[in-house]
Amino acid sequence: MRVIAQQNDTLDLLCWRHLGSTAGVVEQALQLNPDIASLGVTLPLGYTVTLPDQPTQSTTIQMIHLWD
Repeated sequence: MRVIAQQNDTLDLLCWRHLGSTAGVVEQALQLNPDIASLGVTLPLGYTVTLPDQPTQSTTIQMIHLWD
């Protein structure tokens, strides 16, 4: 997926906005865009970033019951 950076966007913000997660996704995006680290924290306006596919991790929350 290709996205275009808006004003004051960072890589992790783009991952959160378009994929809904940053865990493990930012690292994949850095591998897909090897030159992006040289741009600094804030991406230039209009810069095209390639993001990885949507993460397919399912989250399971284990419930703890204090009283049975």
